[in-house]
Amino acid sequence: MGDVAVRAERASTDKFAARRRELADSALSAIAERGYARTGMRDVAAHSELSHGALHYYFEDKDDLIRQAIWQYKSECARRYDPIVETSETAQELARRFGDEMAATLRDESDMHRLWYDLRNQALFDEGFRETIVAIDDLLREMVWNVVVRYGELSGTTPAVDPLEAYALFDGLFLNCLIAYLRGDLSALDRIRESSPRLLAAAI
Repeated sequence: MGDVAVRAERASTDKFAARRRELADSALSAIAERGYARTGMRDVAAHSELSHGALHYYFEDKDDLIRQAIWQYKSECARRYDPIVETSETAQELARRFGDEMAATLRDESDMHRLWYDLRNQALFDEGFRETIVAIDDLLREMVWNVVVRYGELSGTTPAVDPLEAYALFDGLFLNCLIAYLRGDLSALDRIRESSPRLLAAAI
């Protein structure tokens, strides 16, 4: 059992877990700014005004911190489309709102999405947080599938793709638009807003 796990047992588990979540949230922007390879625990402390000692008290190492931080962020992302799925009354409304939300998160959280792809690629080489990345990918695949299935229901048809194929379609679109946007191509926002409904239609 690691030192962090021992401290969690000795302290109030709920309070310890809550503090870990707070520190992970605070550290996330620092990691997103610099990327995985260029960020160590001291860098996180320096850029987020967190105590280096506090980070090591609550986290075993950088991978432990990243596991917590990226899980919190991406699991929340995976739920952001639930209201669209639950409240859209027509296929056209769902497609429009879905495209708008894709463009909004690309614009507002591009640094965080860049970090996600950085970590997903890094997990091909580093096992330290691979299981977390796989679990997040599962959540995102389910998120996309829920949108596709609901669009099909509202359209009176069934998907022509399976969950993995649907995820690959939208993940590929999002990644390419993200790369363009980070390079300064603001038209990437319109592209993802307009392409997302077309992909939905193609998926059924």
